[in-house]
Amino acid sequence: MSSETSSTLPPREAMEFDVVIVGAGPAGLSTAIRLRQLAVEKGQELTVCVLEKGSEPGAHILSGAVMDPRALSELFPDWKEKGAPLKQAVTRDEFLFLDATGAKATPNWLLPECFQNHGNYIVSLGEVTRWLAQQAEALEVAIFPGFAAAEVLFDENGAVMGVATGDMGIHKDGTPGPNFERGMELHARYTIFAEGSRGHLGRQLISKFKLDAGKDPQSYGIGIKELWQIDPARHEPGLVVHAAGWPLDDDTYGGAFLYHADGGKVSIGYVVGLDYKNPWLSPFEEFQRFKTHPAIRKHLEGGKRIAYGARAITAGGILSLPKTVFPGGALVGCEAGYLNVSRIKGSHAAIKTGMLAAEAAFEALAAGRSRDELAAYPQAFENSWLKTELLQSKNFKQWFKKGRTLATLMTGIEQWLLPKLGLRNAPWTIHRTKADHECLEPASQHTKIDYPRPDNVLTFDRLSSVFLSSTNHEEDQPSHLTLKDATVPVRINLAQYAGPEARYCPAGVYEFVGEGADTRLQINAQNCVHCKTCDIKDPTQNIVWVTPQGGGGPNYPAM
Repeated sequence: MSSETSSTLPPREAMEFDVVIVGAGPAGLSTAIRLRQLAVEKGQELTVCVLEKGSEPGAHILSGAVMDPRALSELFPDWKEKGAPLKQAVTRDEFLFLDATGAKATPNWLLPECFQNHGNYIVSLGEVTRWLAQQAEALEVAIFPGFAAAEVLFDENGAVMGVATGDMGIHKDGTPGPNFERGMELHARYTIFAEGSRGHLGRQLISKFKLDAGKDPQSYGIGIKELWQIDPARHEPGLVVHAAGWPLDDDTYGGAFLYHADGGKVSIGYVVGLDYKNPWLSPFEEFQRFKTHPAIRKHLEGGKRIAYGARAITAGGILSLPKTVFPGGALVGCEAGYLNVSRIKGSHAAIKTGMLAAEAAFEALAAGRSRDELAAYPQAFENSWLKTELLQSKNFKQWFKKGRTLATLMTGIEQWLLPKLGLRNAPWTIHRTKADHECLEPASQHTKIDYPRPDNVLTFDRLSSVFLSSTNHEEDQPSHLTLKDATVPVRINLAQYAGPEARYCPAGVYEFVGEGADTRLQINAQNCVHCKTCDIKDPTQNIVWVTPQGGGGPNYPAM
């Protein structure tokens, strides 16, 4: 919306809360739940609001997922009695190294602890999130779905004082339409940001308060997932399969998962590190190729794909973890980057950090404080089991920058051998210096990858995949995929990198159309599944993902 237009709009109405939380995922909901639990225990009044950009809690949640219940058991010791949807316990682990035709399984006695899942559960994290939302509402948390937090609000001292939701009913040209509604301001004594990986507002806060000063650059992966209903004869409830190797080359970080959930369903997904070098690489196409491997296709043949989605993963680990507090608020969960990439797990970390932030905020509120730094939160993390866990995997992603063979060896040393010798934390630290977008190399330095056409039985194209994600955005609204300079995609990205936008996006959002001087980048924003890959991987950092009008995006039923 232009400044001329916005200056003529009426002022926004405001609502006051003790705590406002941005994002109704596991981290945000756990923050809200713990705050209200403490308020009930202490007999104190405490108002908590959670904003969710999806149409309902869980609509935008996508994860593998094998869940470690440790943090959930701290939040709700009686989660089984309360009906938490952790229904399928893990029964068996497989870890496969693939080449083009064969697979080698790692003996279970050689599997590091990070790849062992005894005591964990195969879940739909979307279902877990919906259950957490029910628990939060039972504790009188106000949840507002379909409202995207679009702006951070600051008080006269520069502290965060809340957020504003985006205006609704704006035409594509930026002018108010007949159904226009002004956004709402939500003011708080503390504001907790739980937007997930590469949060739009969290990114701004990290920059404004220099929260990443002295840290390794953050690193990300793109996770692409399908849900299949498989042949009952091929179903082994509780089987967890992880795989590395083909089809990626030895210098590209990535891997796969295949989880046999309850009800004859299999979650299958592929993760590619967004620090890859080759601009011809397509994570989506690599995933489709992966499914054709004999060791993988045997699980899926005779089955039917029923859901699809994609999401960025914050994978830098503890060495990339920013300062998590600033005047007036905090970052929790994947917003900050607490995922343990070696375990391929982040939901337990999201719940734990939400609880830690809640306890620090409650203590501050009880003491009459407001909009200062919640220093007790990072201090509590320093003394937590989560920090101990993350320290053990501090070098995991870094070793993979040196090739898969060395990384596999060093992971075995750091997470299998050293713990047997009584050392859970390796006495050496490997640092990264490059951000993911800086790693892409010119197309002229790499061979073009010719991917096979989809067979529509085991492999598929992007558009049929996006259809299964139930993604929807109103077409007559400003694009939430913005360009700092509209000439850059053709002038630089297409000329030097062969237009990587068309390949790294798993939803067919970006395509180059026209010929010669008339070539331009077409942005099909209505296809966007909110994975944030473009915002991360664009080599010129010219693409900026901003929040669309509330409720738009995917609607994942059970991802």
